[in-house]
Amino acid sequence: MAPLCWRWRPWSSWTRTRLPPSRSIQNFGQHFSTQEQTPQICVVGSGPAGFYTAQHLLKHHSRAHVDIYEKQLVPFGLVRFGVAPDHPEVKNVINTFTQTARSDRCAFYGNVEVGRDVTVQELRDAYHAVVLSYGAEDHQALDIPGEELPGVFSARAFVGWYNGLPENRELAPDLSCDTAVILGQGNVALDVARILLTPPDHLEKTDITEAALGALRQSRVKTVWIVGRRGPLQVAFTIKELREMIQLPGTRPMLDPADFLGLQDRIKEAARPRKRLMELLLRTATEKPGVEEAARRASASRAWGLRFFRSPQQVLPSPDGRRAAGIRLAVTRLEGIGEATRAVPTGDVEDLPCGLVLSSIGYKSRPIDPSVPFDPKLGVVPNMEGRVVDVPGLYCSGWVKRGPTGVITTTMTDSFLTGQILLQDLKAGHLPSGPRPGSAFIKALLDSRGVWPVSFSDWEKLDAEEVSRGQASGKPREKLLDPQEMLRLLGH
Repeated sequence: MAPLCWRWRPWSSWTRTRLPPSRSIQNFGQHFSTQEQTPQICVVGSGPAGFYTAQHLLKHHSRAHVDIYEKQLVPFGLVRFGVAPDHPEVKNVINTFTQTARSDRCAFYGNVEVGRDVTVQELRDAYHAVVLSYGAEDHQALDIPGEELPGVFSARAFVGWYNGLPENRELAPDLSCDTAVILGQGNVALDVARILLTPPDHLEKTDITEAALGALRQSRVKTVWIVGRRGPLQVAFTIKELREMIQLPGTRPMLDPADFLGLQDRIKEAARPRKRLMELLLRTATEKPGVEEAARRASASRAWGLRFFRSPQQVLPSPDGRRAAGIRLAVTRLEGIGEATRAVPTGDVEDLPCGLVLSSIGYKSRPIDPSVPFDPKLGVVPNMEGRVVDVPGLYCSGWVKRGPTGVITTTMTDSFLTGQILLQDLKAGHLPSGPRPGSAFIKALLDSRGVWPVSFSDWEKLDAEEVSRGQASGKPREKLLDPQEMLRLLGH
């Protein structure tokens, strides 16, 4: 828990110290700079959606000023906390984000939780426009018996654990079992499987946390099953992640050729990326490997497999009831065609013994503030082209806009479009006229509430510390995990 000196104050005490919005804004407006109508824009969230939105706004409006607010003390969101440690090339986008953050028309305020430390309405009062880009920070629950047992984790929490997300640093998954089951067949599922099975010495030079690396060195997990409700044609992972699994040192794939019967004819009309993915799956499942590959597989001490047409029904407890010992799966079949294809149970079930269950069936966004509309079923802020429905001047981009789908380039395109829509509204006069105080007003509010924002230059000090700590072991960095330690390093 954060120390009292810098953040935690009861909400009731905040409301007593807060000035009425109209009066406080008016007071700040009297001292506002007389620069020619500088648009003050606020972005909530510093992941890819937030930074790409800011980048577009700064590039296409020469006077716009963009402030980025972030709940974590550090920036970059899922690029830092979601991208696998053995995919450093994907993290190179941080260089672009850093250039944006260093602009004299952009400011970063970490350690500020919108919806708690400051309300969305207060941001709207202080800025000409507010963009919600806070992503999907929750996971889809399985909603099955036994989900609460020790040994059952969301893939999101597991990824956060090995990637240094502060809220997951105490996760401590027990890797003493022989078999792990991952529910879901997307890229996150394959990332988790790969990290579980990769020889630890292959991860030593990545930015994986030392605690996670130590646990993986002691891991006894030898087999990982990746389970999906539907069939091979419906898998959500991409060919890059599949190829990495097939080529993973010290492992062999376990694919049932029966799962792929008739698939060759069915993929002829598929789009090229899907066709290439299916062809790779087919070759791996049905073709006899060459001599060298056969020898490699024969010597492998670990294995992974894809189980299709299986839906989780119950996590099975150990005899003493103290932890997960298996999972009961309903056998399914497909009904419908195309996008409407769904899995329905056949009535048959099977039990799969395992000591670790990781749920990777999707991320979801949370509502951020009572004043912001939210669709709990879709897990998004209702919007039209990024304009939040019925809330003028409020926008959204990224996963909170469209749902947790796509890759970083998808989010880039989506965020640029939101930025374009915002600038169109600004040009058309649909946003508030007159000066807005921006961060001057918000920083005063935060100060009155005992909240200390972390600047981008503060982050660069933490960044230098992480890099320095990693040098001793040849890692690109050793991530700081404890927010209190970060604040102490910054002198607070």
